Order: sequence, then C-alpha cells, then structure tokens
Amino acid sequence: METIGAFEAKTHLAALLDRVAKGEKITITRHGIPAAVLAPVAETRARLSHQEIVEGMRELRKRVKPGKMSVREMVNEGRRF
Repeated sequence: METIGAFEAKTHLAALLDRVAKGEKITITRHGIPAAVLAPVAETRARLSHQEIVEGMRELRKRVKPGKMSVREMVNEGRRF
C-alpha cells in the first residue's frame, strides 16, 4: 500500500482513482499522519440476468393485487412525491 500526502492526492486525484480501480490501495496522509485510505469498492452482489429480472417481476405481480386505482392514477400518485 502506497502512502501519499493530501496535497499531492488532491492534485493527482484522477490518476489515483485509476490506480485504485485496478485494485491498488493508497493511504492519504495529512502532515505525515494517515487520514484516509483509497480502496476499490468490493462488488457486493452479482448483476441479475434479464431472465431473473422478468421472473422476479412475475413473482411480484402474483403477490401484489391492484386496488381500485388504474395504472395512470398510480403513476400520477407516485409523481406527487
């Protein structure tokens, strides 16, 4: 893990983010004291396939029964917020 000063990190942020995106961790110091760590974001969940999304929507449709509102009324209601 490389250590870099805050001023240099500020001036070279784009390049540092490119390095972090490739998996590198970088410690940012302020007056020689570690203040932050730039680290790549861990992928928290896999992307769903098109088929999985469609199946999920069909399951949701089975569980949710529409009331007396039409689709247009529901859309307009949702736009109020």
